[in-house]
Amino acid sequence: MSAICQNCGKGPMTGNNVSHSNRRTRRRWLPNIQKITLTLNSGEKKTVKLCTRCIRTYNKKGTLA
Repeated sequence: MSAICQNCGKGPMTGNNVSHSNRRTRRRWLPNIQKITLTLNSGEKKTVKLCTRCIRTYNKKGTLA
């Protein structure tokens, strides 16, 4: 399952874990992607994977940007 928002394109970010002894190991931060069902203007239902920020905007404005 890819961790990419279908609306804004937000995806994983990479960086380092830094331990107390200052050793660095690579890690990834994944966006919070959720599957939701949208009802389109034609009455058709469509399942999309969106980040929680896009879901919040959709709930507020009623449409995707």
